[in-house]
Amino acid sequence: MTGLPAASPSVSHEPLFLRACRRQPVERTPVWIMRQAGRYLPEYRALREEHDFLTACRTPELACEITLQPVKRLGVDAAILFSDILVPLPGMGVEVAFEPAPVLERSIRSAEDVAGLRTPEAAEATGFVLEAIGLLRRELPEQVPLIGFAGAPFTVATYLIEGGGSRSFAATKEMLFAAPDLAHELLGKCTVTLASYLAEQVAAGAQAVMLFDTWAGMLGPRDYEEFARPYAWRVLNAASQVASLEGAPPTLYYAGESAGYLELCAAVGADVVGVDWRIGLDEARRRLGDTVAVQGNLDPGVLLGPRERIRERVAAVLREARALELGGEPGSTAAAPGHIFNLGHGILPATPPEHAEALVAFVRELSSPGGA
Repeated sequence: MTGLPAASPSVSHEPLFLRACRRQPVERTPVWIMRQAGRYLPEYRALREEHDFLTACRTPELACEITLQPVKRLGVDAAILFSDILVPLPGMGVEVAFEPAPVLERSIRSAEDVAGLRTPEAAEATGFVLEAIGLLRRELPEQVPLIGFAGAPFTVATYLIEGGGSRSFAATKEMLFAAPDLAHELLGKCTVTLASYLAEQVAAGAQAVMLFDTWAGMLGPRDYEEFARPYAWRVLNAASQVASLEGAPPTLYYAGESAGYLELCAAVGADVVGVDWRIGLDEARRRLGDTVAVQGNLDPGVLLGPRERIRERVAAVLREARALELGGEPGSTAAAPGHIFNLGHGILPATPPEHAEALVAFVRELSSPGGA
C-alpha cells in the first residue's frame, strides 16, 4: 500500500485533477477510477462484513473511511465520495433496498404516484452526505480533491419508473412515448431534488461534482435531447452557481453508451465529458471540440488481463488523447491538455487490486515527461 500521498507545502498550484478539468497545463495525466471505492478492495469487503451498504452510505465516518481506501492503496489523483445515486430517493418518499442490486419499495408510474413525490432540500434529506464531505475535506491531502456526485434526472427517473434496474426499460419507454407530459413532470421533480443535492455538496466542500447519466444510452438522439439533456443541464448549472472557498467547481458529465450523440453531451454544459470505450478518444475529441475536457476511457475488462496488456492499453488511450493536440503525430503518450484518465465505466468487482495499482502506476509513468 502506498499510503496517503503527502501534500507538499511548496505546491502553490491547483491539484492536477482540477487543472485538467479546466484544460490547463499539467505535468502528467491525472487518473482516478469510477467506483474506485468498492467490492474489488479487500479492505472494503472486510468493512462490509460488519456494515450493510446503506448503513455505510448513511454513516459519515464509514463513508469517509471507504472513500479514503483507494486513495491510500492506489494513489489516485482524486477521491470520489462513497455513496449511491439513489441515496436521495427516501427523501422523495421512496425507500430503497440493495439486494445487492437496488430494489425500490414501489414504482412511480401514475399521475398520482408522481404527484405524491416530495422535493426535499438536501440538508434535510441527505445531511449525512454533507457531513461526510466535511470529514473528508479534513482528511484528504491538499493535492487530492474530492468529487461529489449525483445521478442525472433521467437515470434516477428510470429507477423510479422501473422499481429497480432493467434490461429493456419497457415501463420507462411506455411513459416517455405514451404519457410524455407525465414523464416531464417526474423529470422536473427529480431535477429539483438533485439540483439541491449537488449544490449542497459543493457548499459542503466538494471541489468538483459529477453527474452520472448511466441509462441515457437507451435513448435515441431526439429523445435524449427532449428527456435527458435539458434536465441534466439544470442540475449542473445549479451546482456551478455555488461559490465555494475554491471558487466555482468543475462539473463532469457521463452518459453511458452515448457515442451516437456525443455532441449533445457537450451541450449539457459540463466542463468535462466522460466517454466509454466504444469510441476512441481521438474521435471523441474531434466531435466534442476543444471547449471541454475529456475523461476516459479504458475498458474495465482490461484490468482482468495481465499487466503487460494493461500497460499496452493504457499507452493506447494516452496516445489517442494526445493525437489531435500533436496534429496527428503518432506515438506520444505525454499528457494531453484536458484529458483525465479513467475507465469507460465502473471497475469490475473481480478486478485484482494489484491490477488497479498497476493502472495508476502506468498512467503516471507513461504520461510523465520522458515516460515513453
